[in-house]
Formats: sequence, C-alpha cells, structure tokens
Amino acid sequence: MPSSMSSPPCVAVVLPSSEGFGPEAVGAIGMLVQRLGAASGFATVVIGADRTPAPFSVPAYRAAPGPAWLPVPRSVRYAIGVADALRRLRPSLIEVHNRPLLAGKLARRFPGTPTTLFLHNDPRGMRGMRSAAERRALLGRLARVVAVSEWVRSRLAEIEATDGLAETAARLLVLRNCIDLAGLPPPRSAAERSRRILYVGRIVPEKGPDRFIAACARALPGLPGWRAEMLGARRLRALRSRAAGRESAFEAGVRRAAEGAGISLAGYRPHHEILAAMAEAAIVVVPSRWEEPFGLTALEAMASSAALICSPRGNLPALTGGAALLADPDDPDALAAAITELARDPERRGGLGAAGRQRARCFDVPAVAASLDALRRAVLDL
Repeated sequence: MPSSMSSPPCVAVVLPSSEGFGPEAVGAIGMLVQRLGAASGFATVVIGADRTPAPFSVPAYRAAPGPAWLPVPRSVRYAIGVADALRRLRPSLIEVHNRPLLAGKLARRFPGTPTTLFLHNDPRGMRGMRSAAERRALLGRLARVVAVSEWVRSRLAEIEATDGLAETAARLLVLRNCIDLAGLPPPRSAAERSRRILYVGRIVPEKGPDRFIAACARALPGLPGWRAEMLGARRLRALRSRAAGRESAFEAGVRRAAEGAGISLAGYRPHHEILAAMAEAAIVVVPSRWEEPFGLTALEAMASSAALICSPRGNLPALTGGAALLADPDDPDALAAAITELARDPERRGGLGAAGRQRARCFDVPAVAASLDALRRAVLDL
C-alpha cells in the first residue's frame, strides 16, 4: 500500500453460507480467502455463516448466520446477517465469493460501497445470473466481476456475447487461485516417495472417484508393491452434523468397489493431512468428470512435486500446462494405462514432479495477493 496512507482500507470478504473458516473445517474458497487475506496489504475481515469455535487467526473472522428464529430459507437469514455485519463494519469495499444473488442484494443495499463478485464456478447456471435480465441488473451494480480462471472468464465472455454486454468487458477480470508454497511440506524426490497412488476429493460422481477405483483395479494387479488410497467425503459440513453417518447410494457403491479392489478409503482428512499425503505419494490422480473451473487439487499435487494424472476437462489442461498426464476419466483403460506408465517409470515421475513444482510457482500466494491488492486499489481509485 502507498506509504502516505495512515491505515489501509477495510475490505469485507463474504463467504458462501456453506463455507467453513477454520483449520479443521475449511473448503477451497475459505482456504483461498485465508491465504490471500493473510498476504494482503488491506485490512481484511471475513464474514461467514459458520460459528466454528476455532477460526483462522488471520484474517479476522465474523460469524453472521442471521436470525435463527426467522422462518425463511437459510440463504435469506444469511443475507440478513451479512447486511447487519456490514452496517457495523462499514468497509471500504465488499467482496462476495461465488454467490451472485447475494452480491446483487448487497450492492443494492449498500450503493455507496463498491461490491466485487468472485466467481469460482461456471456462472451460467448460478442463481442471480440465469436470465439476461438478471445478468444485466447484476453486472450493472457490481464494481467488478472476477473469475478464478480463464475458463470461467470464457463462460462470462459467452454471456457478454449473448446479452450484448460488451460495455462490461473492462469490469470482467481474471485473478487465478493460489497456493502457499512456503507453507507446504518439503517436497521429496521420486526415489523418496512411497509407492502410493492417491485420490483426493469429494466422493461425488462429478469428481470421478468411481473412475479412479475402476482404473486402479485394472492397474494394481500388474504393479507389485503399489497401493491406492482415497481421501475425501461427500461434503465437509455433513461430517459435523447428524447426517455424517448417512451414506448416499453413490458413496455406498464407491465404498464397496474400493473394498473389492483393495483400495483404502480413508474419508475426510484436515487439509494439512492432505498436503502431507500429497508430499509423500508418488502419483496423484484427479479424474474429474465435470468441467473443472480451476482445479485446486491438481495445483496442490503439482506444488507437492507429485506426478500428476488428471482429466482433460475444464481448466485442467490450461492449469497444468504440460506438467501432467491427461487421461479421460470415462475410459478406465486409458486411465489405468497412465497409472501403469508412471508407476513403472521413476524417471518420468521425477520429471513430471519437477515440472509440476515449477508450474505451481506461477500461482504462489505473494504474486496473486499483489494482483488482488492492485485490483482493490483500482476499484477504490487509490
């Protein structure tokens, strides 16, 4: 920040209502907000619905779930809680993550405070952006719309072309997600890594855990000494509720298939344990079926110097930039062949691991935080 400023402006960062904000309960958005908030030159206050007893110490966090007694949907209660927190905080800038409808409501409620929307997913099906009228009204109120990847920005570009919103192009930007390289476990060489093939992700169809199992079931019989492990659950919040023990039909099928293939299914693990597992595993597989808007798990695998195999969908090819093997998750034979190729070739694994680590440097926190601060200064005309 400029030295002439006695104190930095306050930025209120609004999380989705489902997002936790503590070391033991955090999703991808909360984790990214924490990294950037800790590195930013602005005074950051994060607002969320979660009343975790142990939130991150930096940046500051305020729980604003809204009035529990009010007989309205949770999203409405949360919007009320956020608005109340903002009235008390009186920030210079409001940043809303991945909730267009909420961003529009807050921009309308606080017209004197610029509001920026950060999009982590394809915006075309999001509430608040489904119709041309909604999109026009929303984009007319917001100071900026920020996509976390060029892939997401391309979806915004399609909206621009459809709705004739060329005049908003200068306010539709890209700020890529980040990784804290300094906070990762020390990377190991290929020779030091265990013969482990790792899946990390939610146990839902779009992430392809069943495809991982099918491929490993084909590959492992020909790879003596190798094993496969899966870390993940359907969703984080269920683990802290009475629904924790209720398996979906898909989860039950994945569990049975994993048991039949001799694959360990370890369930949810805190983020620091996931990073430790990536630092130790020889191969990480990201077999996403859906169009990944960014691919944070793939970035973490590359930053950990693991040899990465991932789907060629969404932003993943652009993210990996040639530092991974691409394999169609709906072709178990192709995915199994990629696993077998890397398992049998330590030199290839080492080369991919080194290339991935180098690629990850482009997404390190200090550089992305500097870009975020530059964006904030532009919005505030500082």
